Amino acid sequence: MYNIKNSKELASLINYTNLNNMITESEMREFLEKAKELNFNSVVISPTYVPLAKEILADTNIKVGSVVGFPLGFEDTETKVAEAQELINKGVDDIEVVINLSYLKDEKYSLLENEIKQIKEVVGDKILKVIIETKILEDYQKANAAKVSEKAGADYVKTATGFVTPNHIFENVNDINIIQKYAPKIKIEIYGGINEYKFANQILTGGADLIGSDNGYEIVKAYKELRENTQVKPKPITLTKKD
Repeated sequence: MYNIKNSKELASLINYTNLNNMITESEMREFLEKAKELNFNSVVISPTYVPLAKEILADTNIKVGSVVGFPLGFEDTETKVAEAQELINKGVDDIEVVINLSYLKDEKYSLLENEIKQIKEVVGDKILKVIIETKILEDYQKANAAKVSEKAGADYVKTATGFVTPNHIFENVNDINIIQKYAPKIKIEIYGGINEYKFANQILTGGADLIGSDNGYEIVKAYKELRENTQVKPKPITLTKKD
């Protein structure tokens, strides 16, 4: 299993996510304060709350991420590029763009590559993740999506929006294996259904670079309680064998 040393390291591997489209400002503030408490790798939130996140997390190392073309990805390229530019203007560190699945299904790989490349040009040295929605793809489509994303300069492939996700560890590991084989230079984030430490650990053991989870706070708190707040007093033992 993946060797997590402490809760701080675990939080650094999780992108704490809240893309609830009906969340209130007070609820988002509470979410961001939880993120701040445990110092996650990043928060992933809607564009609406990026300025608030930048304000609340200003004195932390937590990256602020948001989404483009979410959740269906069928906007035209010009619209996605404009969305990405607006997020960069707001100061985001990570941008996640949903792939155009129509292009992928029709094997219009040059259009896919062009779209991702244009968005990466806007994103620059910030992180670009391409969401490919693996649950509804055939393996060869996953491979082609990963190859195109890597070729176009994306930093990560992310496996799901959260609306449809692999429901078993073996499906996730299969996705990881495909991406690593056909796009060996790109990093991988697994998202969807990861709501406890055991599953998170399995995903990391399977080769993921990062985990995205709406339950990041609960995962890290449970791990912290188990590993760092549990006091176990060993019974006295003797190191010599009695006759």
